[in-house]
Amino acid sequence: MVADLGLGARREDGFGQAVGLDQAGGKPEPVTSGGQAMRYAPEWSAEGTHLAFSDKDGRLYVVTLADRKVIQVADDPRGMIRDYTWSPKGAYLAFSMNDPSGTRSLHVWSAGDGQVHRLTDDVFNEYAPSWDPAGEVLYYLSERQFAPQISQVEWNFAGARMTGLFALTLKKDGKSPFPPPSDEVTFGEKKDEAKPEADKPGKPDEKAAEAKAEPEKKETPFRVDFDGLASRVTPVPVEADNYQGVVAVKGHLLYVKADAPFYGRDPRAKATLVIYSMKDRKESTLAEGVSAWAVSRDGSKVLVRVDDALQLLDAKPDAKEKKAVSTKGLMVDRVPAQEWAEVFDEVWRRYRDFFYVPNMHGYDWKAIGERYRALLPHVAHRSDLNYVLGEMVAELNVGHAYIEGGDYEIPARPKVALPGARFELDEKAGRYRIARIFPGQNEEEAYRAPLTEVGVDAKVGDYVLEIDGVELQADDDPYRLLRHKTDPVTLTLGARPVLEGSRKTTYRPVTTEENLLYLDFVTAARAKVGALTNGRAGYIHIPDMGAAGSYEFLKWFYPEAVKEGLVVDVRSNGGGNISQWVIEHLGRKLLGTRFGRIDSLPSTYPDVLVRGAKVCILNETSASDGDIFPYMFRQAGLGPLVGKRSWGGVVGISGRGPLVDGGRVFVPEDGTNDEAGRWVIEGHGVDPDIVVENDPKSVIAGHDPQLERAVTELVKLMDAKPVPLPKRPPDPVKTK
Repeated sequence: MVADLGLGARREDGFGQAVGLDQAGGKPEPVTSGGQAMRYAPEWSAEGTHLAFSDKDGRLYVVTLADRKVIQVADDPRGMIRDYTWSPKGAYLAFSMNDPSGTRSLHVWSAGDGQVHRLTDDVFNEYAPSWDPAGEVLYYLSERQFAPQISQVEWNFAGARMTGLFALTLKKDGKSPFPPPSDEVTFGEKKDEAKPEADKPGKPDEKAAEAKAEPEKKETPFRVDFDGLASRVTPVPVEADNYQGVVAVKGHLLYVKADAPFYGRDPRAKATLVIYSMKDRKESTLAEGVSAWAVSRDGSKVLVRVDDALQLLDAKPDAKEKKAVSTKGLMVDRVPAQEWAEVFDEVWRRYRDFFYVPNMHGYDWKAIGERYRALLPHVAHRSDLNYVLGEMVAELNVGHAYIEGGDYEIPARPKVALPGARFELDEKAGRYRIARIFPGQNEEEAYRAPLTEVGVDAKVGDYVLEIDGVELQADDDPYRLLRHKTDPVTLTLGARPVLEGSRKTTYRPVTTEENLLYLDFVTAARAKVGALTNGRAGYIHIPDMGAAGSYEFLKWFYPEAVKEGLVVDVRSNGGGNISQWVIEHLGRKLLGTRFGRIDSLPSTYPDVLVRGAKVCILNETSASDGDIFPYMFRQAGLGPLVGKRSWGGVVGISGRGPLVDGGRVFVPEDGTNDEAGRWVIEGHGVDPDIVVENDPKSVIAGHDPQLERAVTELVKLMDAKPVPLPKRPPDPVKTK
């Protein structure tokens, strides 16, 4: 029984076979043959007679060990099946599968009749089944708590802590696993008084006679009554939360609680492995900071991964001792050339198995693999292999075909204690001086500008005479003296290029000024839009469609949305997956207004929206979801696109786990289509409605032709269709 939080309770054989090996040793023996797909997580039935496994195409199989017969149990139409689990006697296999509605539903395959029985409908998510060891109940997870979390930025909601634990009673005459608590008092039986040894029952000869006299107990066959099963549901009496996986053991349930996730910010608490006592109906914490866990077959032990360490503990509420599972002595002999050949084959197979279109864009993938495999004898370093792999996957003419990492080290770049400023050399004085200080926004750590913090006495024009007591001369480099420093740095500054009359000030450095440069660009662009439109229009730049992009959009959408028009800039957008959020916010329509008792200005319905014209700017490095956004901006009729054709890579990727040496390969798996199902954007990009080049001469002169043209178009649209808010109407009179 395994519950995996994303770190791989998966075993796989790259050639599509399941392989068996006696744990006492011996030669591996193929159990299946002929497959050409990555296969996952083999699960043994209780008697060891059957093996269940799934594959990357969403199929679920059972193989009979005696005759090697393989049965296809199910085929998920939308994804993969990964939560299959055998009943205690091995007669049934429970799993969840995707519905057309996008939910998952529980199913059970019966080994007796070979039929799949649907347990739940397609309205709600039900998944992660786990059989009660006694064979009375099937536990599972389901999102059934619909009290939403309220957004702090607008009157809107988010789903969190929605998941509950539930139990299906398997037999029609079965009992509820959680009957109403009884308040009856049970008195203990009276113990036998002390008797002479000869009078006590249980002498060896008497016990033997009793054993012979007892009738032989017949084992009750494991049974599931499917008729009406979906109605025999009992909630586990725990509060809904963010649960991940559930495993039932004798007398207890084990599951993980996790905090609600954030984009670009760690959860408030780490995932916690909890054990729930069925008798006491109480939760206890077994381990905190759990990233993966597995329960032994008999349910007595739990193996957990906390950070990079493994711990073994008892599966009981009062478990105190955590036995460390050491991997210190594990060693492996490796021959790099052999390992590189395996990595090559694995990369080739992953593209064969997971590429988003089976025709491999019309290329002969087998022939391409053979051509590049011939280069393996010439590979002398892991970076050489990455080069060969990169060239091979590039043959498919697709974006997002990435090869990364592997078993080699790149030295860390030295840290430099940057001040968030620019230095210039005063050749006449023979000294450096501060030419510019980035203002930053010290309210936000990401935009902290060291020389502008309270207590730091530095200003533009100051000569930098010393850095941490070392004199800075004209023939030196100030950044040399800042290298390898991470602690606060002391500068000796002066209005004149001499130490006499100088002062010292200390700053907390940053290790990169990238964010300060970005903020400087955005601030200047926003100011330009305001100046060119007399404050009528707003400006938002979205750097990517991930953590940074969601941060910037949430930060600026609300103050800028109240203006008459909006420039949305996705130039150099690095992609991600939040473009739907942004399009939804920008596409809101004004449906009405509201006036309160003292309001002279109305509020709007919806509360926050851009009621006026919008223009989007894109360029050659608007990529991935940064490609999709301008395409959908136009599809939604939000406004014109200004700039240059975008990058043109919109097939989404997935990693599918590390390679044998820790390297990574990303396979393009999900293409983008228009409303009619036609492939779009990939390999071409999104053409702007108005093509504008940011030529070097204009940029050097301080202009931004793309932004300036976008503002020109926006003003035309605003003037053509003004959208003023109504004035307060006369008070209604209802006496007539």
